[in-house]
Amino acid sequence: MAGHSKWANIQHRKGRQDAKRGKVFTKLIKEITVAAKMGGGDPGANPRLRLAIDKAKGQSLPKDNIDSAVKRGTGQLEGVNYEEIRYEGYGINGAAVMVDCLTDNKVRTVAEVRHAFAKHGGNMGTDGSVAFMFKHCGQLLFAPGTDEAKLMDAAIDAGADDVATNDDASIEVITAPGDFLAVKEALESTGFIAEFAEVTMKPLNETEFAGEDALKMQKLLDALDGLDDVQAVYTTAVMDE
Repeated sequence: MAGHSKWANIQHRKGRQDAKRGKVFTKLIKEITVAAKMGGGDPGANPRLRLAIDKAKGQSLPKDNIDSAVKRGTGQLEGVNYEEIRYEGYGINGAAVMVDCLTDNKVRTVAEVRHAFAKHGGNMGTDGSVAFMFKHCGQLLFAPGTDEAKLMDAAIDAGADDVATNDDASIEVITAPGDFLAVKEALESTGFIAEFAEVTMKPLNETEFAGEDALKMQKLLDALDGLDDVQAVYTTAVMDE
């Protein structure tokens, strides 16, 4: 982590998400719909749906929107049939990028993703070309100043896989994907509220970007994230604040 601020990068990312709240809501609704379709409309029996609803509530998505999305997924309301697909590629200086999509038209989606890569100095890769550079896990980030010893004890008791303190004094708690919600809720019950928490594809190694290269890389990530069919973008690139 040396040389850059994990905390600043996460805050930067949150700020960009807040600035495009409408698109965030659309992505949350699509994820709830797909989760309900695949595993049923009961969050208690469908971990993916429970996670999607929890994330939606964290972004203040109205309850009516959540309920309607669940009903579209279970067939109680008419809805679009979405398909999950992941694209992999490279950005500036070979930084790895993974793009998760939910689409009702794969031909359109792959064309848009390929165009975004090409327009902003990247290129599409083949399936599996960069996936090995990421770990599927739950990630909770706590602000600098959090009591490290108490958080570590609570996280271990809750079943977390790892706790690490970054160079900027922020603290990361890592969980197995299936344990994420249980660990998050257990930590919240003891007073530890994460500033950022999600199931993600965490890069195993990171590449720092600064100056013009950082601007170019950010433009690529924004172009991909701005596509209607894109749900999430993961990268090994870290922008120097």
